[in-house]
Amino acid sequence: MPSEFDILRLLRATTYALAGLRDAFRSQVAVRQEVLIILVMSPVALWLGENGVERALLIGVLFLILLTELLNAAIETTVDRIGAEHHELSRKAKDMAAAAVLVSLVTAGIVWLLILLD
Repeated sequence: MPSEFDILRLLRATTYALAGLRDAFRSQVAVRQEVLIILVMSPVALWLGENGVERALLIGVLFLILLTELLNAAIETTVDRIGAEHHELSRKAKDMAAAAVLVSLVTAGIVWLLILLD
């Protein structure tokens, strides 16, 4: 049984996570676009998926895109906090984070195509 301390810790962690989502939504155009995509495409996924597994995959990869975009934004914010001057390692970190978003987009596309073409 969870103690009062565990519940308070969970509530604080949830509060911080929601603040992070709010900050990302307010400051990142890509996050707003991806939330819109999730809101539009989730009902489509529920309609097109023939069973629970297909629906979960179609919706899950949409959230995978948002997840990687949030991590990308966190990395970019951290790098920008360190300094505005150009540094090769900063460029690499930002490019790798952007590559992760690209991989999630390609993954989503492949999953949607495979399920819809089956």
